[in-house]
Amino acid sequence: MKKNLTYDYIVVGTGPAGAVIAKTLTDDKRTSVLVLESGGNHDQDIPIKDSTFALELEENYSPNYFWQGEGVPQEGLDGRSFEWTTGRLSGGGSSINGEQYVRPTAAVLKKWERLLGPIWSPDKAIRRFKQLEKFDGSTTNMAAHGYKGRISIRQAPEDPTPMAQKLATAIERASGYPIILDYNDPDTPLGSFTRWQLYQQPDGLRESSSTAFLSADIMTPSGRGVNNRKLTVLFRTTALRILFSGNHAIGVEFLKDGKCTRAYSRKKVIISAGINSPQILMLSGIGPANMLKKAGIPVIFNNPNVGQRLKNHTLNFAVFATNPNDRPLPSQDPNALYTGGAFLPDPSGNHPGERAVQLLGIGSNGQLTIAILYLRPKSKGNIRIQSKDPLNIVLADEGFLSDPDDMEAVKRIYRTYIKNIALELSQIDPSYQLLSPTFDIIDDDDKLGEYIIENFDHNHHQQGFLRMAPLSKGGVVDRRGNVHGVKNLIVADASNVPFTVDGNTSSAAYLIGYTIAKQLCIKTNRQKKQRARTEYAQE
Repeated sequence: MKKNLTYDYIVVGTGPAGAVIAKTLTDDKRTSVLVLESGGNHDQDIPIKDSTFALELEENYSPNYFWQGEGVPQEGLDGRSFEWTTGRLSGGGSSINGEQYVRPTAAVLKKWERLLGPIWSPDKAIRRFKQLEKFDGSTTNMAAHGYKGRISIRQAPEDPTPMAQKLATAIERASGYPIILDYNDPDTPLGSFTRWQLYQQPDGLRESSSTAFLSADIMTPSGRGVNNRKLTVLFRTTALRILFSGNHAIGVEFLKDGKCTRAYSRKKVIISAGINSPQILMLSGIGPANMLKKAGIPVIFNNPNVGQRLKNHTLNFAVFATNPNDRPLPSQDPNALYTGGAFLPDPSGNHPGERAVQLLGIGSNGQLTIAILYLRPKSKGNIRIQSKDPLNIVLADEGFLSDPDDMEAVKRIYRTYIKNIALELSQIDPSYQLLSPTFDIIDDDDKLGEYIIENFDHNHHQQGFLRMAPLSKGGVVDRRGNVHGVKNLIVADASNVPFTVDGNTSSAAYLIGYTIAKQLCIKTNRQKKQRARTEYAQE
C-alpha cells in the first residue's frame, strides 16, 4: 500500500449517508477518512443554497449539479423513459432535492426490525433521528424531536395561507382523518396538515448533508479536516471500482484530474453513492456472475440480488382552479415551498393504520396542484451494467406499473381521495374547481387508466436495489451494511432499504448512514478496550 494514499476508511459519496459517516468516524481524531465526491462543493451557489430554487432544480437537471442520464423505456407507460439522475455535488441528492423531511413510520421500521434485528427497531430509529436533528417548529409531542443535532429542520410556514387551510380542511372532510400538526410524531402519522418539515436552516436556506456534516467546523471548503480531524474530501473525483486482495476490499480506483489513481484502506471501504452504488459493485466483480462474465469482469462474488428489487414511489397529479385572492405561500416566507399536504392510508381499507398515500400541495399562478404519491408499490425494477466501461451508463429499468395492483391503487386514490377532496373544496370555496382530471375521466375506468399513464411523472425515491437482508432473502448487505461474500466492504445509503419507506427517502439514508457509522464506532471501541486489556495482562 502507498503510505501517502492510505487511510483507515475510504467513503465514496457525500450524500446523507456518506457525509454523516465521514463526520462520525473522524470524531475520533485518531481515525483517518478519505471521501471521494464526483462533483464539486457548490454549497455557496445561489441555486443550491436558496430554497426557492428547490422545485426548479428538480425539474431542470442542470449538468452543473446532476448526473446526466436516462432510464430504459417503461413498458407499463407506453414506452416512455425518464431521467436517471441524482445530485453530482457535495451533499449528493440532499443538495438538489425538494427538501421534505419525512421519517419512515413505526409500521415500516417494525418490518425492518423483524428482518434485521433490534438495531433497526422503531425506538432506536427515533432515538437516532433525535440525535441527528435540530428541530425548529411546533409539535404536540416535544419528546418526538431532537433539538441539538446537526441537521436543521424547519417547520414551515409559521402562518399558513388560506389556500393551505382550505386544502387541509377539504382533505380532513374527504378522508375522515383529522388535521394534524406534526406528521413525524409517531403518534400522528396520518392526516392532513398545513406545515411541512423541511431541510432548512432557521433563515430558510437549504440544509444538506454537506452543510450539516461537512461544514466549516468540520473541514475547509477545499476538503481538509480542521481542528486535527483526519478527514480528506477529494472533489471532482469519480470512483471507478473497488480494489480487492482475494475477497478483501483494500481500496478504490478513481478518476481525478484526468488520471486514474488508487487509494487504500486499512479497515473498510464504504460505498454511499446512491443510485450509482450497484454499478460500482458490479464493475468490481460483485453481482450476477453471468452478467459480469459477459462484460469481461472477474467475479469476486456471485450475487444475483445486486441491482434487483428496485422500488420507486409512483407520482401523478391533480390540478385545481383557486380563488385569485388566495396566495399559495405567505409573502414573508417564500421558502415554505408547499401549500399543505397529507399522509393517508390506502382507500381500499387494507392496512388502515398505515401510510400508503402522500399528497403534496403546490400552488402557483391561480392554480393548486396536488402531487399524488403511492407509497406501497408492488412493482419492481432492476439495474444492470452494459459493459465493464465505468463511463457507460447503466440500464435502469424502474418497472413502473409492471404490477397491475399499482395501477388499481392509483385509480382508487383518484376515485376516493381526489374526487372527494374536489367536492369538499368546492363546498368550502366555489372558486376551487377540479380542472384535471375531470370528473368524467375519474368516473370512467378506461379513461382514468389512460390519464394515469399519460400524466405519470418520475420520482427520485429509488430504493432497495442493494437490499439489507440475509442472502437467502434477496440481500446484498447484512444488518450492518457489510456486503455479503466479501470482507471489509460496506454499502450505506438508500439502496439498502429492506422494505419500502412510506415517505421521502433522504431521512432513511441519514438513518442508515448514522446507524452503520455508530456500529463501526462501537466495534472500534471494543477492539481498543480488548487491546488495552491484552497489553495490561502482558505487563
